[in-house]
Amino acid sequence: MLRIKRVPTIVSNYQKDDGEDGGVGGCGRNCLRECCLPGAKLPLYAFRKFDSVESSDKKDLPFAFLDSLLLGEWEDRVERGLFRYDVTACSTKVIPGDYGFIAQLNEGRHLKKRPTEFQVDKVLQPFDGSKFNFTKVGKEEILFQFEASKDGEVKFYPNAPIDVESSPSVVAINVSPIEYGHVLLIPRILECLPQRIDGESFLLALHMALEAGNPYFRLGYNSLGAFATINHLHFQAYYLDVPFPIEKAPTRKITDFNGGVVISEILKYPVRGLVFEGGYSLQDLSNAVSDSCICLQDNNIPYNVLISDSGTRVFLLPQCYAEKQALGEVSSELLDTQVNPAVWEISGHMVLKRKQDYDGACEDNAWRLLAEVSLSEARFQEVIAIIFEAISCAVTENVSLSDEDEQDLEDVDALNNGSHQTAIVAGKQECLVQH
Repeated sequence: MLRIKRVPTIVSNYQKDDGEDGGVGGCGRNCLRECCLPGAKLPLYAFRKFDSVESSDKKDLPFAFLDSLLLGEWEDRVERGLFRYDVTACSTKVIPGDYGFIAQLNEGRHLKKRPTEFQVDKVLQPFDGSKFNFTKVGKEEILFQFEASKDGEVKFYPNAPIDVESSPSVVAINVSPIEYGHVLLIPRILECLPQRIDGESFLLALHMALEAGNPYFRLGYNSLGAFATINHLHFQAYYLDVPFPIEKAPTRKITDFNGGVVISEILKYPVRGLVFEGGYSLQDLSNAVSDSCICLQDNNIPYNVLISDSGTRVFLLPQCYAEKQALGEVSSELLDTQVNPAVWEISGHMVLKRKQDYDGACEDNAWRLLAEVSLSEARFQEVIAIIFEAISCAVTENVSLSDEDEQDLEDVDALNNGSHQTAIVAGKQECLVQH
């Protein structure tokens, strides 16, 4: 069993050290457990389900309702003093260089909390109700319920009953925010699902990104073993008004998948990964990504997911940093930074906990950290083959890379201290895309 020690992120004011939660059961907290649920009500946002991404452009709403609601409710919680610190006071800068990595000094996310052991070699673990989970939060931390509209129209109910039988999905604040509007999307909260992606929950996350309609609003997911610390199914989301470096990385098309989804490989970036985009419907895109995630889970491969471009583009990033850390293969220099490379860090938003690291932040340091996160080229190609076999993604034609693109990959491998090898799965069409 591989374990690492890290300071867990406090996402709720009701979250305590292991063993401190006791048997109170939430009574007196106005929580989401049996003791407080009878007669409970919460705001409800009912979103319109779209058959295709294109049809979402035909919305006749005068403004982005979900965007406005989320930020208004989030600001209300700021005024009520529910956050552990003022994230808008955290220093942030774009690091000079080709990639535009973003550095933030956020000393408040790990203060006054002791390191805890986490198992990192098992992506799928059963839900444990004795540990902190989101049913234990107070209802003041929940912004609203989020579900599909029954009549196909966007509706908002300020005081809707909680339907225990259908187990509502909810949006809650993260009391240790990384950025403005940092929230948690918790699918079917009362079912107490472990941290593992399924098709229904991933489609819900895509709907939230699409419904927000803001390109600066992204959702992220961390599996167990890839720096998720709460084993209760949830996505994170926040606003950042600059592009993530990974969003600007060029890609090479590998194949077309069922339903018009295009799968590409990320190039010229320290972390190897796949990009999914397109699809005749949001369901098509969701199926391709969620099936791939399920494959990684079933094969015990830790991974992170970034949902960008209002739900039309998804990055899937298998990683191995926590495993290397547990095996003692990460340098003390990197460990001393206490940076946990989860989805936001991998995407290029470096959340730093020490002023000395922030003051000395540079592109080389960011690259060095993220290179430790990435799978080797050989292992990455093995993982691609596993995914494609699982989702029945047929690659019908082998095409060699151009000399220029081959050199690009060799340059990245050299920087990552890896060696470029011939791809196990070659693309049916070679296409370099610069975003």
